[in-house]
Amino acid sequence: MSDKKFNNEEMVSITKTVMRYLDAWKLSSEEIINILAIDTTTRTRHLQFFRSGSKTLSQDKETMERIEHIAGIVEALRTAYPMNVHIRSEWLHKPCRRFQSKTPLSIIMAEGMNGLIRARIEVDCAYGWKLSEQMTTKSQGR
Repeated sequence: MSDKKFNNEEMVSITKTVMRYLDAWKLSSEEIINILAIDTTTRTRHLQFFRSGSKTLSQDKETMERIEHIAGIVEALRTAYPMNVHIRSEWLHKPCRRFQSKTPLSIIMAEGMNGLIRARIEVDCAYGWKLSEQMTTKSQGR
């Protein structure tokens, strides 16, 4: 996401949508708190405030970047498995060869932002290509 600041109504919508995505992935409250990097003093029961929209996620750079990666993973899974909602919701929980038989979720939990990026690259080749192209351009001094 860009550095755009969203108004409260937009953030309510974004927050509720992200929570729906994470709930569809069948994540525990602790996993949700970890993935979103919400303050660790947040009680798991307080996630309901985000789900209802009575509290919004922060618009700090890291949170917005995490939201962008979550949305990117969701969209890539929707594209990869358009007719199978079950596979989309189970993908994070299935061992992956490229992760040495670890699940994408375990990579995300262990590596935080880098894990989100790795999981997104795994399911979204277009995003992986874009990153590769950006790194090549930077290394060539363009």
